[in-house]
Amino acid sequence: MIEPRTALVLGATGLVGSRLVDLLLDDPVYTTVRVLSRRPLQRTHPNLHVEIVDFGDLPDDPDIFQADDLFIAFGTTMKKAGSREAFQWVDLDIPLAVALRALDAGTGNCLLVSSVGADPGSPVFYSRVKGELEQALEEAEFNSLQIFRPSFLMGERQENRPAERIGIALFRFFRWIKDDLLGIYSPMPIDMLARGMVNAAKMALEGKLIYHYREIRAISRQNIV
Repeated sequence: MIEPRTALVLGATGLVGSRLVDLLLDDPVYTTVRVLSRRPLQRTHPNLHVEIVDFGDLPDDPDIFQADDLFIAFGTTMKKAGSREAFQWVDLDIPLAVALRALDAGTGNCLLVSSVGADPGSPVFYSRVKGELEQALEEAEFNSLQIFRPSFLMGERQENRPAERIGIALFRFFRWIKDDLLGIYSPMPIDMLARGMVNAAKMALEGKLIYHYREIRAISRQNIV
């Protein structure tokens, strides 16, 4: 039996983050689910605690950042950000700042939604920023750093992401190809990713672990109580 745990979620209003919050609140292991958000959430729950914050001026109270598991599902697109600087602020600076606050507050487990191809040395700006965040979190030395690298995500987004829609459409057109042949580039259902993250958190494996499609699919199917 797993001891009761607390979760801190960054990115709870997004596609992955909102599903994460739902799963965490439905899981009896998590007695407290704290969310950092710029705006209120639409749902309420006895175990849900929403902290409205200014990410440009994070609060000093360490209790806000303390948790067993930090889930980072925070990000934007170049189109929505409007500039490279703004994109880096959202996808690198904010998550790193929150992670370091959480680490200082005693949080030992960090779970990050990154991206396939993340590499701090990549010539592709998007992949480079994702890789730089991974590298910075590794250098922070959490007890456990679990990185999830999905390809295209399958779910209903509010914003328009043409490249993602094209990728999913191509996948459906060639749906006779098995997932194992597409490998790390297989489009991933949001529920699979979120369930994989929650299960991985409860496994509490130490060190740095990186999960791609096959590993995430396998973990998401486990029943960890």
